[in-house]
Amino acid sequence: MRGAETKSFDKPDQEFKQFDNADMYHVNVGGQRLVQIKLQPGWKWSKDVKPKIDSDAASCQANHIGVIVKGTVCAKHDDGTEITYTAGSAYSVKPGHDAWVVGDEPVIAYEFGGVWGE
Repeated sequence: MRGAETKSFDKPDQEFKQFDNADMYHVNVGGQRLVQIKLQPGWKWSKDVKPKIDSDAASCQANHIGVIVKGTVCAKHDDGTEITYTAGSAYSVKPGHDAWVVGDEPVIAYEFGGVWGE
């Protein structure tokens, strides 16, 4: 069918399991990359991601744009600004932040811009 495309995150184009407590699945549709992110309770960028990337940056330098459909995440920017987003929220988190799962519920989010769409 021309002009329409569907893919399932159950059969992603690419799967990344490079970080503790996090799974990421990529699909490409309509020339865009979408990412399903699953974060487990206890996940924190500075604990689970920063040690595994070769970066001198004290905080995440990626831009994230997405929708969270399950769970709660808190992001704290280098300037002290803090935002919490939960199921049903659309979000934009600019570079210069740490982020972590709040509570005991796993997080499922879909990101479609920022670091993934650049």
